[in-house]
Amino acid sequence: MYFIPTFKDVLDAKKVVSKYLIRTPLLYSKHLSRILECDAYVKCENVQITGAFKVRGGVNLVSKLCEEEKRKGVIAVSTGNHGLSVAYAASLFDVDATIVMPEGANPFKVQAIKDLGAKVVFHGKDYDEAKEWTEKEAAKEGYRYIHSGNEPYLIAGVGTLYLEILEDLPDVDVIIVPVGGGSGASAACIVAKTVNPEIKVIGVQSSGAPAVYLSWKNRKIVKMEEVKTFAEGLATRAPFELTLDIMWKYLDDMILVKDEEIAKAIILLLQTIHQVAEGAGAAATAAALKIKEQIKGKKVALILSGGNISFEKLKEIVAKYS
Repeated sequence: MYFIPTFKDVLDAKKVVSKYLIRTPLLYSKHLSRILECDAYVKCENVQITGAFKVRGGVNLVSKLCEEEKRKGVIAVSTGNHGLSVAYAASLFDVDATIVMPEGANPFKVQAIKDLGAKVVFHGKDYDEAKEWTEKEAAKEGYRYIHSGNEPYLIAGVGTLYLEILEDLPDVDVIIVPVGGGSGASAACIVAKTVNPEIKVIGVQSSGAPAVYLSWKNRKIVKMEEVKTFAEGLATRAPFELTLDIMWKYLDDMILVKDEEIAKAIILLLQTIHQVAEGAGAAATAAALKIKEQIKGKKVALILSGGNISFEKLKEIVAKYS
């Protein structure tokens, strides 16, 4: 059974996270604001130590493991950023980590995980196939399995980025956040709705991987047979129970964006705030372009969740869309 993390859990996580991770900038851009017709602020989690927001959750969770769990080691399945999060947190607390990744995973993220000292195992054609194998392996070997969404302390750790937003921009009207498994969106809901229920939290998924969108819209679990998106951080075939439960309760809206829209948003972020975004990291900006009328004149925080895009992919996008 999972418990839904509270605002107090996020405040407690801040005490841990602030010891090991940087406070990321919330950048205002007049250029981007003019294009989006709102006051646009970008939360740059791409400059975090692992290049993505998830490490906040990893550090908080691993810090709370008991001695036996630390001794046995941890295992996680990831397309990249969750694996980086667990690998980095494990290195901080001297815990052995195994990260299971699908075949064809982003080579930049694979090498970064190895550089942090974690063991990388490849299995399955996508995240969900890798996840099935990982859960069996964890049970067989006795590892502490760290799920990428159904972990209250992980969500609480991620919530610290929204505390920072509200400290820097207390009168924010809208927060737009990418949704893969939903840890970011559910954390945003917990923090924003506690501080000011009037703040709108909007989730964004890829139209090529809409499982969470369909589940949220239809109020029931919907799973996909396959996903088709270059944004591996959004490429989830099945929703997670805990994060979906939180989003059902508190999320104001969720929209879909196409890969082409995400790619163009990557270019836009390069041109306006001079920051590199991976696919998932540009999804919030892509969504803002799509719902300009809805956010017109408002103060909007766009979550640039990560910048771990391969150089080859970035070159391809720049060549095609710039």
